Amino acid sequence: MQDQAPDTLKRTPLTDTHAELGAKLVPFAGYLMPVQYPSGITNEHKAVRQNAGLFDVSHMGEFIVTGPQMVEFVNYVTTNDVAALAIGQAQYSTILNDRGTIEDDCLVYRSVDQIMMVVNASNAAKDFAHISNALRQFDAKLVDVSDETALLALQGPNAAAILQRHTDTDLSAIKYYHFAFGMVAGIGGILISRTGYTGEDGFELYFPNKDAVAVWNALTASGEVTPVGLGARDTLRLEMGMALYGNDIDDTVTPLEANLQWLVKLKKGDFVGRDALVRQKEQGIKKKLVGFSSAERAFPRHGYPVFVNGEASGEVRSGTMSPSLNIPIGTAYVPADSAAPGSALEIEIRGKRIPVTVEKTPFYKEATHL
Repeated sequence: MQDQAPDTLKRTPLTDTHAELGAKLVPFAGYLMPVQYPSGITNEHKAVRQNAGLFDVSHMGEFIVTGPQMVEFVNYVTTNDVAALAIGQAQYSTILNDRGTIEDDCLVYRSVDQIMMVVNASNAAKDFAHISNALRQFDAKLVDVSDETALLALQGPNAAAILQRHTDTDLSAIKYYHFAFGMVAGIGGILISRTGYTGEDGFELYFPNKDAVAVWNALTASGEVTPVGLGARDTLRLEMGMALYGNDIDDTVTPLEANLQWLVKLKKGDFVGRDALVRQKEQGIKKKLVGFSSAERAFPRHGYPVFVNGEASGEVRSGTMSPSLNIPIGTAYVPADSAAPGSALEIEIRGKRIPVTVEKTPFYKEATHL
């Protein structure tokens, strides 16, 4: 068992369950969260790639938007086109400031009478205040339900088969980035979303905190689902080239620089940050986020210096030893003319410059949703 969390840290409804499982609990985004279980990060990672893993991501933030102009409001505070969503469809998007830089990335879920925005835990309070500034322009209501909402992610090639045994909802009818409401483990009204942060098939389940232990216990009872912590969540998403806020993206970069231009729908009409992005597109992008890999065994960590043609060029944004590929991988911002796959870079690791090569992401090419 872990020591009790400091009073300053929030707990998810499953914190005690993680402790009982022997998880190493660490502070993360203001919460006490499991970084790994006794089986270790590599085993957890491979369980998701080969079978199925279960993540407690209840620390994430959820906002509910209602009202006659809910679509127009969310369309204005995000970059993707909310109006293009069908009922029961979700989209990945970004939330910008007037400078066009990224306040957060988010998921947007469109239902008949409401829209749910899912944001990063570390940014939830900031995001709520930021997008609330635009509310007065729209006939819409915004409510933060983060503290009462549990979120579990069941991910892996066998996730659908496993979850289907616990629900009467036909999961084969839920396409990627779509969702339905149904019963799971005898609990009704659960939002069942075919989304995730691993590249594998899987589902994210949103429901009230009070049901979290029951749903977790039902999904893990057979022993075929591996509990997975934040450590493997990070290695899985990095193998897929998926951005992590605070590492790969933050409020110093725009979606165009971060290779997220596909989330920006300039033709949809006005939105926060649009003018800045139009100017940047006209002037040209000076830096770009790239993935890199190395033939050396050195571990590229966040913050290590990056060099392009012998000149300092920022730092590593994300880095790990890929459990699937068994090579070092990472991300960094480099001048746009050095961003093409095959370009040579150097990373300074313990005082020595290590050669690395720009690589097209995803690094891992065998994931279910490629």
